[in-house]
Amino acid sequence: MSVNVANLAILHYPEKVLRTPAKAIKQVTEETRQVAERMIELMYEADGIGLAAPQIGLSISLFVLDVPSSEKNSPETDPPSATGDAMVFINPKLVAFEGAPEPYEEGCLSLPDIRGDVLRPPVVTVEATDLDGKRFTLRASGLLARCIQHEFDHLQGILILDKMTQMARLKNRTAVRDLEREAEHPKK
Repeated sequence: MSVNVANLAILHYPEKVLRTPAKAIKQVTEETRQVAERMIELMYEADGIGLAAPQIGLSISLFVLDVPSSEKNSPETDPPSATGDAMVFINPKLVAFEGAPEPYEEGCLSLPDIRGDVLRPPVVTVEATDLDGKRFTLRASGLLARCIQHEFDHLQGILILDKMTQMARLKNRTAVRDLEREAEHPKK
């Protein structure tokens, strides 16, 4: 991989890597750990609750998240709806969904100022590898389930723009065009 971790930064739509399916990580290395650590820093700096490797320009199957506890979300519920601390998911696979998809407003660190309703199942089960190279399974609900699905989508090259309700898409049309224009004519 050979990455200068200090130079990693959050990229914005329409960067091509955001639309590129991520490749599996063959082995958890010290560099993988450093990338994950930097991703967690960037996520916190941007006041986010999740960040996928393609969002920092790396087309690898890795995302991090930290869904804080609130009145609605807790790591103590069964299944949990918050994390209690940052988590790392390497080579994740979504293995089960439960419940009818529900709308909820989502945003994305790669789509600044764009928010819209996205339909997702309320409970998801994910299998992934941790930083020690061990596989784990997590069944999650609420905001945690939504965040896992959102970050997993990034690894498939899918953005919330692709999953928003039609009304949300229409509402954000101008903001999306602005991001595309900015990419064509960057400010100096």
